Amino acid sequence: MAFDKVVAEELLKKGLKEIGIICSDDQISAFMTFQSELKKWNRAYNLTALRSDEDIVEKHFLDSLLYAIAVPDGTLRLADAGTGAGFPGIPLKIAIPRLDMTLIESSRKKTAFLRHIIRLLKLSEINVIERRIENLGKEHEKKYDIIVSRATFNIEEFLKTACPYTKNDGRLILNKGPKVSRELRELETHTQFSGQVKKIHRLYLPFSGAERNLIVLSCGGTSVD
Repeated sequence: MAFDKVVAEELLKKGLKEIGIICSDDQISAFMTFQSELKKWNRAYNLTALRSDEDIVEKHFLDSLLYAIAVPDGTLRLADAGTGAGFPGIPLKIAIPRLDMTLIESSRKKTAFLRHIIRLLKLSEINVIERRIENLGKEHEKKYDIIVSRATFNIEEFLKTACPYTKNDGRLILNKGPKVSRELRELETHTQFSGQVKKIHRLYLPFSGAERNLIVLSCGGTSVD
């Protein structure tokens, strides 16, 4: 499906307005370049199942930008675990340039695409690690202020896997659908994780109305085994 820049740009501007995020013309242009390259690479490398301009704008860009609601002010070191083709990390970096961003992804074809986009958009203070988060190792322990993910971690699994790599006052942010209440109930039965769910932002995508729940988790100073 060919890239229709006019349609995509208008959708993005409308969606940004609805979720309350302001982007400059240069930032909008960066999103359009990202979308064009994603669709081009997708034909050869199947980076994402989303094909239409409408789906990419809503379910990749705007969905990723919902995380901004839970990102505090200041210069922060943020990691995106299992970023895939760059979500939510690259949209967050475009919209919030002050973030020091690390993209963690184990697929070589996806990391090749990520490095290409970083070069093309001339993004600074962003790097790519070609590993799974489980294999980051001691050198990354207590390194990040925030770790986010749209990958298919359950909450307990993400706490166990990602907390060792956050600072002692760090946080994790997961994006979950409407069935999250079941996971939260299960989490409450494990006393080691009691009190680690700090906030839940219930949000809706602007066009489809799909429910999203941003789960903000605190990390205690868990160490890597």
